Amino acid sequence: MRVLLISANTSDINMPTLPLGLVCVATATKAAGHEVEVLDLLSRQEPLAQVKAAIESLRPEVIGISVRNIDDQSMENTRFLLQEVKDVIAACRAHSRALIILGGAGYSIFPESVLSFLGADAGIQGEGEAAFLALLEKLQKGLRLSDIPGIYLPNRGLQGERLFTGNLDSIPFPDEHLWTLPPTAGEDILIPLQTRRGCALGCNYCSTATIEGTALRKRSVEAVVDGLTRHAAAGFKRFYFTDNTFNMPPSYALELCQRIIERKLDITWVCILYPGNIEEELISTMADAGCREVSLGFESGCEKILAVMNKKYTLAEVRRTSELLAKYKIKQMGFLLLGGPGETRETVEESLIFSDSLPLDAMKITIGIRIYPHTALAQTAIAEGLISPDDDLLLPRFYMVPGLVAWLRETVARWMATRPGWTM
Repeated sequence: MRVLLISANTSDINMPTLPLGLVCVATATKAAGHEVEVLDLLSRQEPLAQVKAAIESLRPEVIGISVRNIDDQSMENTRFLLQEVKDVIAACRAHSRALIILGGAGYSIFPESVLSFLGADAGIQGEGEAAFLALLEKLQKGLRLSDIPGIYLPNRGLQGERLFTGNLDSIPFPDEHLWTLPPTAGEDILIPLQTRRGCALGCNYCSTATIEGTALRKRSVEAVVDGLTRHAAAGFKRFYFTDNTFNMPPSYALELCQRIIERKLDITWVCILYPGNIEEELISTMADAGCREVSLGFESGCEKILAVMNKKYTLAEVRRTSELLAKYKIKQMGFLLLGGPGETRETVEESLIFSDSLPLDAMKITIGIRIYPHTALAQTAIAEGLISPDDDLLLPRFYMVPGLVAWLRETVARWMATRPGWTM
C-alpha cells in the first residue's frame, strides 16, 4: 500500500526533536514491502502546503499522523498544540480520501480524547511497528479494523488489547535513510535513538508508563551498536539516546558504552541520566564512548519532596553523580519541578540552594506540574478537589500548591537574574 506518515509536531520544546517513533513505524512498514513517505513538519515553511504536495505526489491510501505533544507543559501562557494538528488533518481530508490513523506519544496518553478532538478514523496507542502493519493487512484484505493491538475507533473505544513487544530486536532498528532533516538543521542535529522501552519507577507525575508500559524491554547491545555503525557510515555523528533512564540497568549501559569504544565509532551523544545508583566506571566509560552532555532530572533538592514524588535516590547520590560528571567533563543540565504536593517556601529554598551548590552547566526550572491521567499526581489532585474525577485532562491542568505561585515566580526570577545558565 502507499503510506504517508506525517509528524505533525511543529514546535520546539527544549530542543528540536526528530520524529523517532514515526521513523520506527516507517522502517517497519517499508520492510514489509509497502511504499512509504515520511513528512516531518518541524521547521517547515507553510506546513499545510507541504502536506498537499506530499499527498499529490504519493496519492496515499493510508495517512498516519504522529501526535507528539499535546501542549508545551508550561503553566504560564500554556500553548495547546492540537489545533495545529487538526489543521493538518483538515488539509489531508481536503486533498485525499485516505484513511487517517493517529499515533505517537502524546496520542497514547489521551487515546480517546485526542481521537475525538481531531476527528481521525482510528488511533493506535503505544508502539506502532506491529500494530500499524496489522492495520494495513486488514485494509488490504477488506477486513474490519478490530482486534488490532492498541487500536481505538471513534465512539467505540479500545478494540484490541495493547501488546508490548518483549524482544525489541524483533522490530527493525530505525532506517538511517528515512530521517528527513529540517531545512534549518545544521551539522549538529541530534539523531534520536532508543535502546530500551518501559519504566517501573512510578514517579508520581510521569506519563511514561502510560506510553511505554512498566516492563523494561531492551534491544540487544549488538543490535544497537550495529545501528549506530550504519548511521555513522551514513554521515550522522551526533545522537540523543531518548531512554528515560540511560543508566538503568547499569550493566546494560556499561556494556553499550564499551561496545561503542570497541567499534571505534567517531560519534558524540547526549542522554537522560537517572541520578541514583551511579558508579564512577560508568561515567568514565560514557565519556570515553562519546557522551558529551546529560539531562540530570533530580527534580527537587529536598528529601521530603523527593519522597512525595516517589523518587528512589537521595540528595547525596545526586551530588555524587553531578560531581562525577564534572570530573569527566560531561556537561550537565539539571531540572527542577517546583510547586507540587507538599511544596512550601522552605522546600523551594532548599531546592534552589542545593541546585546552586552543584557543578551544573545549566538549570531548567518548571513552575507547576502538568497533571497526566493514570498518575499518582492526578489522584492527589482529585482528592484535594483541584480537578474532577471525570476530567480527561486533555486541556492542560497543572498542580500548584495554593497560594504559592506568585511568591514562587518572584523567587525563581530573582535567583535566575544572577545565574545566566538558569532558565524557565
